[in-house]
Amino acid sequence: MRTSKGAARRKAKRRLFKKTKGYRGGRNNLLRSAKETLVRAEAYAYRDRRVRKREFRKLWIIRINAAVRERGLRYSEFIHGLGKAEIELDRKTLSEMAIHDPEGFDAVVEQVKAVLAA
Repeated sequence: MRTSKGAARRKAKRRLFKKTKGYRGGRNNLLRSAKETLVRAEAYAYRDRRVRKREFRKLWIIRINAAVRERGLRYSEFIHGLGKAEIELDRKTLSEMAIHDPEGFDAVVEQVKAVLAA
């Protein structure tokens, strides 16, 4: 007798439709469309978890560059000076400092300028 895979197939479908909840049109309740959509969605999600990190780094660099240029340096000079001054602050922290703690950021920039001048 042929097996119909009843309970297992139902469970798999339920799992799949649970993931596609909220998708438009047949993409959330037609099996083939839902499968195709879900494969693509998971691929994009995987890719974009990595892209998010790049995007944030770009944003931090843009913010630091803008803040440093107001104080008379370029981004590349500033980063080089940080290394020379042995200041180990990451770009995220520097970006937050530039926005929320301008006095602290000014102090860092002055240290960098002093090291670059020497």
